[in-house]
Amino acid sequence: MAHEPRLMRELRALLHGQRVAALGTLGEGGEPQVSMVPYAIAAGQRCITIHVSGLAAHTRNLQLAPAVSLMVVQPEMAGAPVHALPRVSLEARAEVLAPQTPSWMACRSAYLARFPEAEPMTQLGDFCFVALHVAGARHVAGFGAARTVDAQELALVLRN
Repeated sequence: MAHEPRLMRELRALLHGQRVAALGTLGEGGEPQVSMVPYAIAAGQRCITIHVSGLAAHTRNLQLAPAVSLMVVQPEMAGAPVHALPRVSLEARAEVLAPQTPSWMACRSAYLARFPEAEPMTQLGDFCFVALHVAGARHVAGFGAARTVDAQELALVLRN
């Protein structure tokens, strides 16, 4: 097995280990909005997928302006300094997936593998799967350990 750098391992562990993220979108008037979203990694698609309601403001926002941001943060631990929390802020382009397409099926499968209890929600007509195609990121592995991550490295992290 090839050697994987420590920061890449830590980024992989963070993205694969957490289940919720903060999704940043822009409203119709350009106002920023942040929402909590559960997410899954669709490894074969090399994207992150979310399942959102068409009634939600963030869904309308990402349809109007598909440039989004997704922040994943390791949970705070009592007594630990919050400034050192590992986190990653991803830049992505949101794509609402057409039902029953191969991408939709792959994202649905990845999402339900992580959130099997969400299966009934996938039957609701106002919900959709969205692929977040990641273009870059800012990864903070701890206090004083920040770096920019390009799309190529992110694709490796997302593939498994």
